[in-house]
Amino acid sequence: MHMKTVSKVGNWMSKWFTLLVILWAAVNYFLPQASLWIAPNTSYLLGIILFGMGLTLSKDDFARILKRPVPVILGTVAHYVIMPFIAFALCQIFHLTGATAVGVILVGSCPSGTSSSVMAYLAKGDVALDVSIEALSTLLAPIMLPVMLQFYAGRYVAIPTTQLFMSTLKIVVIPIILGVVVHTLFSKQAAKVNLVLPLISQLAILAIIGAVFAANHDDLFTAQTALVIPVVMLHNLSGYALGYLFGHLIRLRQPQRKAITFEVGMQDSSLGATLAMKYFVPAAAIPSTIFSIWHNISGSVLSSWWRQHTTESVRDSIRATASTHATNN
Repeated sequence: MHMKTVSKVGNWMSKWFTLLVILWAAVNYFLPQASLWIAPNTSYLLGIILFGMGLTLSKDDFARILKRPVPVILGTVAHYVIMPFIAFALCQIFHLTGATAVGVILVGSCPSGTSSSVMAYLAKGDVALDVSIEALSTLLAPIMLPVMLQFYAGRYVAIPTTQLFMSTLKIVVIPIILGVVVHTLFSKQAAKVNLVLPLISQLAILAIIGAVFAANHDDLFTAQTALVIPVVMLHNLSGYALGYLFGHLIRLRQPQRKAITFEVGMQDSSLGATLAMKYFVPAAAIPSTIFSIWHNISGSVLSSWWRQHTTESVRDSIRATASTHATNN
């Protein structure tokens, strides 16, 4: 009964998560002391989120990558080619510099967002492909993130590539691997814990967002920061558009195109915020935080539209089949 209650609370939070994020961000803007103490500990919270991700992965998820590697590899390549490049291009177009530019490129260099698989599921996309790309892009993050940052953001600030590599390895890859090991050894217990995971992950993401808003409450409404909102929105929406176009160019079926769309356009913004707080100035975490709020809104809208559209096309197909059948009879 207790587990069921926790699961219900988790489902309720999932439904209202975007609104809760906005409200919690506002609370921390006006009362920064509520979350300032969390700021030095965001990497632990991210470790918990990614350990949870590892707990949901099984050996089958990795076996799938080996069985059908081409769409998984191409989707991961698309993610790391498209998102950092769009981030850099937007910094040039909007004349962003310093911490703001680094923050935009940092979130663009992160692996796929952990909520992308939920969006793919809601959109009736290929969830298995989505999970595989998410796992591969996340495991490659210790290499790809410092390389992309050095290449695109090295002109703005000095990039601590070695420290970024070690940090990403510690707070991303190790918790995922531990999660997979625990899932493999204790699959029955892991299945029970998985009911609680959405709630734990959501609370951890809220805590990270609260910490970023608390640390930046003096700098949130400057001219440079005001530009971040349209930049983040364009970044995410361009990622969706180019991700879908890429899926079309490599001739994937519609469910797979949906998966790649979310995998390219959604970022692990919690990782971006955590690394920004740790290695750059707090202002560099603002783009990741706004991205976190925005991609949950845009992802929900897109998945809802796709679900409706898919249901309508299935209905039309059934009607057409029934009509043909009636005519033939």
